[in-house]
Amino acid sequence: MASSSNPPHHRTHIPLPSDSGGDPFDDEAPLVPIHIVTDASQLPAEFLNPSAERQLVVGFDCEGVDLCRTGTLCIMQLAFQDAIYLVDAVEGGAVLINACKPALESAHVTKVIHDCKRDSEALFFQFGIKLHNVMDTQIAYSLIEEQEGRKRLPDDHISFVGLLADPRFCGISYQEKEEVRLLLRKDPKFWIYRPLSELMVRAAADDVRFLPYIYHKMMEKLNARSLWYLSVRGALYCRCLCINDNDYADWPPIPPIPDSLIAEGNAPEEEILSILDVPQGKMGRVIGRKGVSILAIKKCCNAEIHFGGDKGPPDKVFIMGPVREVRKAEAMLRGRMMD
Repeated sequence: MASSSNPPHHRTHIPLPSDSGGDPFDDEAPLVPIHIVTDASQLPAEFLNPSAERQLVVGFDCEGVDLCRTGTLCIMQLAFQDAIYLVDAVEGGAVLINACKPALESAHVTKVIHDCKRDSEALFFQFGIKLHNVMDTQIAYSLIEEQEGRKRLPDDHISFVGLLADPRFCGISYQEKEEVRLLLRKDPKFWIYRPLSELMVRAAADDVRFLPYIYHKMMEKLNARSLWYLSVRGALYCRCLCINDNDYADWPPIPPIPDSLIAEGNAPEEEILSILDVPQGKMGRVIGRKGVSILAIKKCCNAEIHFGGDKGPPDKVFIMGPVREVRKAEAMLRGRMMD
């Protein structure tokens, strides 16, 4: 086991906001430290004790073994402008992760992440953490595409590698990601081994170090309507796989439609999350041969439809979107169950 009192010393580049001058991806940009955290005292005080007076924007991601409600959370990555922190859940355990709970649930800390659903699920079921106030770059990308007049096909969600490659936001190649994917296929327990190897540290840091920069580039492009969609859909993504018995009554409320959008006379429709139970033996009918049935439903409804897949839950369908579109999808899905 690596010693918590004398962790390895690593550094990396964090791209600076475009208004800081110079090339944000220049190798001459200042290096920042990567801290391997095994005790909460190693984290910034403003993160551990969030406040309205100190609003934070933090790149955020989680790595683990089969990361979901039952998998193992191994590392939680946090990217600040002046440092990256790799929160070692293997060494620090639940005490360390729970020390981060106020920040992860805080409205004063914006967590910038790419597709938060499984991360939120793992944090909720393993640590009781209700991830809140995320800026999900996968959602933001789709909204910017819509603003610029491009229609997205069902299930056409941008990958993190694809996002980094887009010149509007980064324009860089992330070849190392594929190297890590290959290692994960060979050994799914890759993230649990200690001490952390140079590759593990570099790969974990690379998954978050660009996120604060991307956040600023995306926020510059999003209009007021899209910003509301971003906040609502981020909240629904956080809840999506975190099924509970009280209809999320103890979660932060979904952001309401702003008065400014209502005053324009073309207010967006309320967006909701619906979870359908699929009777045993009926999931095949819902999906159809080679996915034909579910693809047809997705094309007919302006709503996102997700399944638990291999990680589960295997008997649920998750639907997110405008109320009318969600109800339409529900009806079509129930029809498939009755066939």
